[in-house]
Amino acid sequence: MGIKKLIIIATIITFVMTALDAKVWNFEDVQIGKLPKGWTVDETHRSKKLPTWEVLEDKTAPSKNHTLTLSHINSRTFFGGNFNLCFTKDVDFLDGEISVMFRANSGKTDQGGGIMWRVKDRDNYYVARFNPLEDNFRFYSVKKGVRSELKSANIKLSQGWHKMTIVQKEKHFEGYLDGEKLLESDDDTFTKSGGVGLWTKADAATSFDDFNVTKSK
Repeated sequence: MGIKKLIIIATIITFVMTALDAKVWNFEDVQIGKLPKGWTVDETHRSKKLPTWEVLEDKTAPSKNHTLTLSHINSRTFFGGNFNLCFTKDVDFLDGEISVMFRANSGKTDQGGGIMWRVKDRDNYYVARFNPLEDNFRFYSVKKGVRSELKSANIKLSQGWHKMTIVQKEKHFEGYLDGEKLLESDDDTFTKSGGVGLWTKADAATSFDDFNVTKSK
């Protein structure tokens, strides 16, 4: 394929993504050991030392070979109740669709993780997460650091990469795993737009790729 054709294709893709008000992170432009520009590491129920989130090389990654990974959990006193966050406020998300590829790597207390959205700060946001130790997929609100379960579905997934998708429209939300809708409900805990990001709990070390955010207009 010639350079001119590649430029035309790239221009078309950029135009379409702009029209949809979409943002995609595949982390390929991020240096190994670093975070994407504009992303922040934090914790709900913050401990003395934050966990390590970083871009790592992974030949199994769904797209090319970079992933954003929670690679190291530091020892902490509130071990079972820490929520590990990596998020950005460069995207102001109210309604639309968010998806990510994820892989649970390890964890004795917890495994897996998922998507956070309408993020106000480290203590206030929505989160959808899958836990392979419990074989369930759940929606939560986290308000003032208190997590409240909104909806749950039992499902068993194989080891390896899977796709999580959430769709939010006003107070109505839906949750999908590998294209199958498993969760649907309404909630008005957070009605204002906020940041977006990734979430795990306790000692759940997880890799993420192809984080896609499409805002409704």
